[in-house]
Amino acid sequence: MSYAALAGLFLLPPLAVTALAVLLRRPRARWWLLTAGTIAVLLVLTIVFDTVMVAVDLFRYDHSLLSGWMIGIVPVEDLAWPIAAGLLLPSLWLLLTPTEER
Repeated sequence: MSYAALAGLFLLPPLAVTALAVLLRRPRARWWLLTAGTIAVLLVLTIVFDTVMVAVDLFRYDHSLLSGWMIGIVPVEDLAWPIAAGLLLPSLWLLLTPTEER
């Protein structure tokens, strides 16, 4: 299985939870802005720290399983994890917090 396929499978549950949260709770613009900001920060941190870890050879990728798209020396497939976390946690908070407490 390629890294892109694994990343795609990993993103499916967070996307489903986000869709459910949006349909049931109809979040305001502030929620969207904070969620997008969180994802942006996580993406920047992932790119910076993955670059360092790959550069110092802490881990390697099987290049035959990569899509070929890179940001510096970081494969784009690595960005699925911060996107998943940045979507899943705010969506769960939205679903699990009573409306009057939000």
